[in-house]
Amino acid sequence: MRDLDIRRLAERAPLRTIRWQDVDALDVNAARYLARLEEQGGLTRIAKGVFVAPPGGADGRQWKVPLEAGALALATARFGQRRVALMGIGAARHWGAIPRALGTTAVAIPVGGRPPVTLVTGGTVHFIQRDVAKLKTVLERTALGEGLVTTPAQTLYDLLARPKTGNAMFAVGEAVKNLRARVTWRDLQEVVDRAERVPAAVHTVLNEMEANG
Repeated sequence: MRDLDIRRLAERAPLRTIRWQDVDALDVNAARYLARLEEQGGLTRIAKGVFVAPPGGADGRQWKVPLEAGALALATARFGQRRVALMGIGAARHWGAIPRALGTTAVAIPVGGRPPVTLVTGGTVHFIQRDVAKLKTVLERTALGEGLVTTPAQTLYDLLARPKTGNAMFAVGEAVKNLRARVTWRDLQEVVDRAERVPAAVHTVLNEMEANG
């Protein structure tokens, strides 16, 4: 297998991301090829055994994947396409509700007990067990391609219900304020109607939004 073949394999993969196992299944020299491509800038390693093909022909030695896109790519590579979604502070960043970059993000995945991962390119990814099919999500474009992101209303609900998720409580208040400005009470009510248990904080905000029209 040639370096170009591996680069093309990554470019065709969901979110331009492959694991060493994907290459190892095709060639016994996977680790050597991947290391060489990383050294040449053909691939960027974002976590142990996980590599991204930089978009637009960028040099992987200089290009840096945005944290939210890298988190979604890592989760997709490990758990499958359409089975993961940016949520909480990760989704809030995507929607511009937190204008500045954070050093932490959150992704919904189908299994529990997975520890946070610090990306080689910087930032910590927190994995949150959720049934993505039960979340309100939309397919959004990221720096690496399309992936699922919780809607603004679902994101607002999650931040109110679980403000500690993603270890960024310092930014949750700002995100909630900005999301409330773009989410209607009907949007939030739709999320509430799908939830099994609704925290008091969500009811409080929902009532305030309804009262204010």
